Parts: sequence; structure tokens; C-alpha cells
Amino acid sequence: MKIGLFAINYGTCADPDTAVRVAQHAESAGFESVWTGEHLVLPDPAPRGFSMPPTLPLLDTIVALTLVAAHTDAIKVASGIIVLPLRNPVVLAKELASVDVVSNGRLIAGVAAGYVEAEFAAANVPMAERGARMEDYIRALRALWSMDRPSYQGQFVSFSGIDTHPRPRQRPAPPIVIGGEAPAALRRAVTMAEGWYGFGLDVETIRRHVEALRRLGHEHERPAELGRLELTVTPLGPVDRALAEQYAELGVDRLVLLPHSDTDRMHRHAPAPLDRILRTIDTAAEQIVTL
Repeated sequence: MKIGLFAINYGTCADPDTAVRVAQHAESAGFESVWTGEHLVLPDPAPRGFSMPPTLPLLDTIVALTLVAAHTDAIKVASGIIVLPLRNPVVLAKELASVDVVSNGRLIAGVAAGYVEAEFAAANVPMAERGARMEDYIRALRALWSMDRPSYQGQFVSFSGIDTHPRPRQRPAPPIVIGGEAPAALRRAVTMAEGWYGFGLDVETIRRHVEALRRLGHEHERPAELGRLELTVTPLGPVDRALAEQYAELGVDRLVLLPHSDTDRMHRHAPAPLDRILRTIDTAAEQIVTL
């Protein structure tokens, strides 16, 4: 079981010095990866049922991953996730390739379709197009990263007669992980990505999603070059060895832990004290990093 840590760019870790300290502590403890979250903007006032306050600080994912990569040696740096339809894929391909070079091939590129209507409105991107843009943009990213002479003709992005260097250190491309629980997200993970990421999910929910992913694997052809679909999950609440073993039995490859085990605090997105984050890392190192 690989163990990662979530929220390396927001809340308490929106402070750059704290983010570096937490990432270095996680690396020393044997964690495999650290993960960002992303919202470009937050609705103000927060809609009913929306847990993130508009004042929640979130460092830009690319900036945060670059910062952490520059101050660590081995731990992987992952976007969990980038709201892909809101990004220009040509610009994003350059940014992510640069992160992979700076980190010496440690990038995991997590992307998802997004769900906050106010965020799409602010970026002037129709929410109704987000699924089609996801698929178009993933193909464009792969073309820019892997083709000797990048060329792509899509619904929302097209290019030819160009080149872009440096290429990512990982060849042919950094692994792409697709987040989300909707049927379309699961299908895209099976057909277009190296991995799938489920956030804030208990064992029974993951069991249902694993079964759905298996069904989709029989219904849709998975490109051989993508290899086996890797499953990443952020559990809801504290995780001990027994719970981690339950996820492992379902085929989960990686648990990305919340920076603290206070479920109520997480729902309110209240920043966790630094000492609590460090204790979370130490407890996981003792109980589950060696699983």
C-alpha cells in the first residue's frame, strides 16, 4: 500500500514554509506522495451544503508542487486534482512538464471535471461542456508530452507545426489520474488514464466503485499502454492498520490521508494545527506505511 498526504497547498499548508516542513516530514516518514487540492475561486457566500469558506487559502497547484519538489528528493508530487476544463491545455502541458523536470520525474497529474458552478462562470467556461473538454484536453496533453512532432485536432483545442521542450522526464508522459465518482469519470479513468482517484470515501462506497470500474473494464477497451488501472483513495476520517487492510483487500493501491483525523474539522475545512499534521504523519508511519 502506498501512502500519501492530502492538502499540501491549502489550509495550514498554504503557508509556504509550513508546506515544505510537512512535505519533508512526510518524506522522512516513508510517505510515497503529497497531494494538492484545487479551486481557482470559491463562491461567496458559500452555497448551502458547500463546506469550503470563501476565505480558505489555496496556493496554486503548479506553484505548490514546484515549491515542494524543490525541497524534497524522493517523495512524489501530485495534483489531487486540477480542474482540467478550466485550464488551457497547451499552457498546462508546459507547466506540468516543467514540474516533472524540476522534480526529476516525480509528478502524478491528477485531473477532474469540476463541480462548482460559480468557478466555471468566473472562468467563462460552460459547465455543460466540462466532460467533452476533459477528454479533449487529456488527448491534447498526451500529444504535447509524447509526440515527436506534436499535432492534435479536437473540438476545443487544435495545434500543429509546433514543438515544446523540455519534454517531461517521465516518458512517454507523467501518469494521469482521473478523479470523480460519476459514471463518466469512472469510464474516463478506465479508457484514458493510468489511475482513478476517489475522495472522502468509506470502504463500502469504494467497494461499489471498484465493482463499477471492473464492469467498465469489460465494456470498454483499455489501451494496453496505460497498464493496470491504479486505484487511489482518500478515506473519510482516521485510518488505522485494520482499515487500511480493508482498502487493500479491495484492490486500492494508494491511500492519500487527510492531514488530520478530526472529521468535523475536515468538513468545516478548519486548518489543522501543524503539530497535529505532523502527528498524523507519524501515526501513519507507525501503523500503515509498512503495510
